[in-house]
Amino acid sequence: MASNTLRKVFVVGVGMTKFEKPGRRSDFDYPDMVAEAVTNALKDGNVAYQQIQQAVVGYVDGESCCGQRALYPLGMNGIPIYNVNNNCSTGSSALLLAQQLVAGGIAECVLAVGFEKMKRGSLTGKGYDDRVNPMDRHVGALAENVGIEPAPIAAQWFGAAGLEHMKKYGSKEVHMAKIAWKNHKHSVNNPKSQFRDEYTLEQILASPPVYGPLTKLQCCPTSDGSAAAVLVSEAFATKHGLLDRAVEIMGMEMTTDLSSTFENSSMKLVGYDMTKLAAEKLFAKTGVKPTDVQVVELHDCFSANELITYEALGLCPEGKAAEMIDRGDNTYGGKYVVNPSGGLISKGHPLGATGLAQCAELTWQLRGRSGQETGAQLQTCTSTQHRSWWSSRRRFVQNGRRTQVQDDSASVRIEGFKSSDVFELMQNALATSGAELTKKVGGVFLFKVAGDGGAQGSWVVDAKNNGGSVRIAKEGDKGDVTISMKDDDLTQMLAGKLAAQQAYFQGRLKVQGNMGLAMKLQELTRTPSH
Repeated sequence: MASNTLRKVFVVGVGMTKFEKPGRRSDFDYPDMVAEAVTNALKDGNVAYQQIQQAVVGYVDGESCCGQRALYPLGMNGIPIYNVNNNCSTGSSALLLAQQLVAGGIAECVLAVGFEKMKRGSLTGKGYDDRVNPMDRHVGALAENVGIEPAPIAAQWFGAAGLEHMKKYGSKEVHMAKIAWKNHKHSVNNPKSQFRDEYTLEQILASPPVYGPLTKLQCCPTSDGSAAAVLVSEAFATKHGLLDRAVEIMGMEMTTDLSSTFENSSMKLVGYDMTKLAAEKLFAKTGVKPTDVQVVELHDCFSANELITYEALGLCPEGKAAEMIDRGDNTYGGKYVVNPSGGLISKGHPLGATGLAQCAELTWQLRGRSGQETGAQLQTCTSTQHRSWWSSRRRFVQNGRRTQVQDDSASVRIEGFKSSDVFELMQNALATSGAELTKKVGGVFLFKVAGDGGAQGSWVVDAKNNGGSVRIAKEGDKGDVTISMKDDDLTQMLAGKLAAQQAYFQGRLKVQGNMGLAMKLQELTRTPSH
């Protein structure tokens, strides 16, 4: 359908829960939080649930069809319900799909809702070990660009982007701290915010370091919560007398990874080019200019991302974000008010709900404008995925007995090392399926294993050349990737008793070199099925 035939779309009702620390409320399972958010949105829009013709429900962690179950308490009237999972852009994706349903004439009244019930602590991913990890190229690019350290992987992606901006344009750590200071200050007046404490700039800078320029108070928390919006056509709003509360969605754009994402740039790796392209397309389509915008809700998962997003959106020239911050042009009294809600840093970040919470905040802000003031909605949450890492969960028992190496002359056992079993398993795998595995993996691994009493053992696993091989390492051996662990930890990890993410973030697993190859290691420890 040509763009000039699309209908106008209006937000007539929004609602959200207070975002909470995961597990803080015992009465806050996902159907409870969705019921609260949707009920508030319906009440705000003066719309009955029976008038909803279709629903789009976004969430990241949960079983299939949670969207249907979440809406059962509100009514079971047979409407189409779509489940959406798009990581940090899940809520925005649900909103976009709902907007398209109305704009395209498929429905007159559509509900978009997002929720998340999260675990405490940093994101680690689900750790499926029988398929390609969707973040393998992003992790590999990070390793190649700047290396990987024992810190939360998402903080490393965005912290590295901040470091690149500092090196390229001369911004300072204090500029990112000023962003966090602003967002915490904004949240004081938001009763829906997870955190409502105000901090001094000195407290922001002095909070525990996380990675690069980022300190703890510059990083968003994990959160439980839900947000919802009711979208309608102009005809529906007119018929039911809702235009007085309606806020038009002038345009929405969504982009995903470009080839430039992996061009040896940490800023591009976290979505700079995607955001820039989406903004350019949106401004061109709507006729709105960046200078027309007065209020912005953007994706400040880390303060560094807010800084680079100013430039990607065109709110300031490239390389001038630090000057914009120093002028105060990102808060009240300046040119723009960015994240009046407190942003993800302070309001919280329940993945599936975040984009719709941004929609709710913008709707409330624009409804409050009057007289000759004009407001332009600008919601940003690019489709960069923030999930990461790999997990090997393997068993070392086949047919009820331990796997043995048949050729004693090629033994890879080192006395006193339980992880010798691991390398025998890899050796057998390469002996039976070497051609296939070397094609899949294509790398050489050097393992450095610390045993009891200071003993050291090293192995080379060649899954690249001549059908592959495993041998005890000699002095001077190198690999495409080096993996260092204690003997017990390596054995437990590859037996599925220790999650790789947990080991890595606790400093029990160290990886140097090509991280993309490290994520393929599981291929060599997979027990064949019969």
